[in-house]
Amino acid sequence: MKHRILAAGLAAALSLAAGAAWAESPEAARAKEQLEPYRALPTFQAPGAPFDARACMKGKSILSIPASSAIPFLKTIETSMAKIAKEIGFTLKEWENQGQPSQWVQGMNYAVSNKFDLIDLLAGADPRFLEPQVKAAKEAGLKVVAAHLTGYEQAPPGGVTGVVPINYKKAGALLADWAIWKTDGNVNAIVVTVNDVLSTASMMSGLKEEFEQHCKHCKFTAVDVPIPDMPTKTQTNVQSALLADGTVNYVIPLYDVLSQWAVPAVTITGRQDKVKVATFNGTPFAIGMVQDGKIEMDIGENLDWIGHAVTDAEMRMLCGLPTVTDPKIPLLIFDKSNAATAGKPPQASTGYGNAYIEGYRKLWKLP
Repeated sequence: MKHRILAAGLAAALSLAAGAAWAESPEAARAKEQLEPYRALPTFQAPGAPFDARACMKGKSILSIPASSAIPFLKTIETSMAKIAKEIGFTLKEWENQGQPSQWVQGMNYAVSNKFDLIDLLAGADPRFLEPQVKAAKEAGLKVVAAHLTGYEQAPPGGVTGVVPINYKKAGALLADWAIWKTDGNVNAIVVTVNDVLSTASMMSGLKEEFEQHCKHCKFTAVDVPIPDMPTKTQTNVQSALLADGTVNYVIPLYDVLSQWAVPAVTITGRQDKVKVATFNGTPFAIGMVQDGKIEMDIGENLDWIGHAVTDAEMRMLCGLPTVTDPKIPLLIFDKSNAATAGKPPQASTGYGNAYIEGYRKLWKLP
């Protein structure tokens, strides 16, 4: 009996010791708490009052100039916006380009010459490089909108008429929180940036604040890649950074399009067991990499939801309605626990539920 009591006491002591050894640090516990709201299926929230979209958009036209037509994330949003425009009954044309500012200039000039009502500079077609063209377009009576480019806290750039902002700062903070949680507050990350995209500044402010204010042992190195050089320089730059520091435990490409080159850099250096990848956007190919275990986490945006939200905000501008300051585009974390909900293979805009579809139809008074 005495031996059984001693054995039970020893087992309990060992159990407590093991629990203490695996207890989360305060930094990790806080990070996990920050992540939780973004692991639940999003609900639809209206960004403004209902309006008759078909009546007010009749005869109107939008030219959309994406940062680059070669980026799958942007191509999917453009497809969504075109589908919405067709149903509502107005003209929306995409200006195809490969990410060169000179091509954006050509698109701006085309919009003015062909008397479009609004120019949509989508997700990286930066109006700071186009100020003369923005001024000329506005003088010709066009509205110029920077969509999915600025964070809530950033001022409208380059003299544009308006913006459709995104909570980029929160996305950056969540990327940091994920790494803090998974490393128990001991992050050494390579952060792959695209500094010629304005949203990068917003994302980096969120990421830096989390690391600096809530993780005393965390550090990171930023590696920048310009838009036109992403296919040729991302892998080599990340590979060099990994070889330079054998203690790196995370690669954080701010945009998941970069993952197709960042992940091979991790593999080639033989670090796939020690270096995890966390990223943002929710592009289908990247969620597929989550399913395959090549990416640990991707903060997804429903690309069709973005298409609805950008179109909604720009229609309101053309219809003389109050400006949308928060388009209510939700973020959803995809990891191994829920990546399969995006389909196999993953499909664009899948895994987020469909509450927004009926929500926008009612908002636009569609039958």
